[in-house]
Amino acid sequence: MDVDLVFKIAAVGIIVTILNQVLVRSGREEQATMTTLAGLVVVLMIIAQRIADLFDLVKTLFQF
Repeated sequence: MDVDLVFKIAAVGIIVTILNQVLVRSGREEQATMTTLAGLVVVLMIIAQRIADLFDLVKTLFQF
């Protein structure tokens, strides 16, 4: 596993957390929820790409 992947996910989490807190404190709970969901989607897209790469590697390895 690449360490850069962990740092990318951690950076997204930190940014989303800060934005969420700022939006909640300013009374914009709906935008805070949307920001959290957007961060979740970004992380899932990053992970989905890595899983697709893994499946391609397994496919190449076993010559399917």
